[in-house]
Amino acid sequence: MWMMPPVDYIEPLFRPPSEAHSLILQVTNGCSWNKCVYCEMYTAPQKKFKPKADAEILAEIQRCGEELPNTRRVFLADGDAMALSFRRLKSTLEAIKEHLPMVTRVTAYCLPRNVKKKTVEELAELQALGLSMVYVGVETGDDELLALIDKGETYQSTYDALVKLQAAGIKRSVMVINGLGGQALSKQHAQQTARLINATQPEYLASLVLFFSKGDQRYKEAFEGRFEEMSDIQLFREMQQFIRALELKKTIFRSDHASNLLVLKGVLGTDKSHLLAQLENAISGASSVFLRHSSDRSL
Repeated sequence: MWMMPPVDYIEPLFRPPSEAHSLILQVTNGCSWNKCVYCEMYTAPQKKFKPKADAEILAEIQRCGEELPNTRRVFLADGDAMALSFRRLKSTLEAIKEHLPMVTRVTAYCLPRNVKKKTVEELAELQALGLSMVYVGVETGDDELLALIDKGETYQSTYDALVKLQAAGIKRSVMVINGLGGQALSKQHAQQTARLINATQPEYLASLVLFFSKGDQRYKEAFEGRFEEMSDIQLFREMQQFIRALELKKTIFRSDHASNLLVLKGVLGTDKSHLLAQLENAISGASSVFLRHSSDRSL
């Protein structure tokens, strides 16, 4: 039976799909950067970035220990939990160990800039205390596109963060966005993102498709008229180009977000040829549908 955790949330609350059954501890509200032009997650007035007070976090962990003692997984929300100092993250993880001893995995979203402020030794200590994985929104490895979307990162800053996390023993779940650069920047987006992923060999890689529930005006304004939305076939071809350029050893790949028209799952590189075949079939199928519809319209 599901129970509402004894935690005070400021909604809307966001978490990765894989954390559906985790206890969500909202240690920060919103995102400290919150300038990315594609992101609609923290735009509500009540989502202005603010860390939760230490005493409140510790009290909530203690209550969760009393009411949900069998908790196995914890996700530290919101979008920027790793913005907290090493000291504060350490005290949070120590409290989880004390009051929720059954927990085997603690995860959080992580911006590359959050990692820059912490040493490998500090990150390794957090890992030893239970921080086993972080979700890093890489989005793209292309510097031109990173600047256009106001990500506040570069290829190099993202590379440095991913390498540092690996050195500390923290697993990395990297997210990229299909269609992020539109038609004009599709090729360089696929190539440079693959270059970054190859250089860092993350344990997990996920892809979603660019989408806007509140309209795309803000996004198009950032591109000053250069952005042209991609068709389904073009999105499949960009993903095909991206996967073809990947040279990975044992990265678990998922493209199963609600935004994805085609669900792809596998291990790269052992399943690379199979994934490329799925994409080729999708392109052929979508092309057939397009030609059929075009023929119908001409009658």
